[in-house]
Amino acid sequence: MNSPRIVHLYVSAGHNYFGHHEQPPGEHETVEKAEVNCLAGRGIEGDRFFDYKADYKGQITFFAEEIFEALCGQLCVHDKSAAVLRRNVITRGVDLTTLYDREFEVQGVRFLGMGECKPCYWMDRAFGPGAENALKGRGGLRAKILSSGRLAVDVAVPQSAGAR
Repeated sequence: MNSPRIVHLYVSAGHNYFGHHEQPPGEHETVEKAEVNCLAGRGIEGDRFFDYKADYKGQITFFAEEIFEALCGQLCVHDKSAAVLRRNVITRGVDLTTLYDREFEVQGVRFLGMGECKPCYWMDRAFGPGAENALKGRGGLRAKILSSGRLAVDVAVPQSAGAR
């Protein structure tokens, strides 16, 4: 098995789907970064959820590349990148469900896993028909940022630090 690692980091300055119910999606670009700056209790600098609201449960989101690859195969979609899922950190080699309700550390930055980043009906539009249903129970991880620091692509990722 490959050691766990960060394979992609994404930020977007604005919301394309969040808050757009019964409206057209926004057109804010999702930008891939080599590294991002995480600020405790605030979010990722430059991301749409930075300083969104106090104690927000989704200051940062994680998604497994293995789930993305399975989704591509299941829905026969091979022309999209993981950026369309609008998650910040794409990992490889870690079961993100094991981090629900747990503190963990990535590259010296501490997080609290808050639970699944549940897919919504917009997934069918962003990725393809059937994506929302296919991602139920495996939509990624929402987390709070407990300590400030930088995350970079292609470095070892989450090791559980024990139950909360």
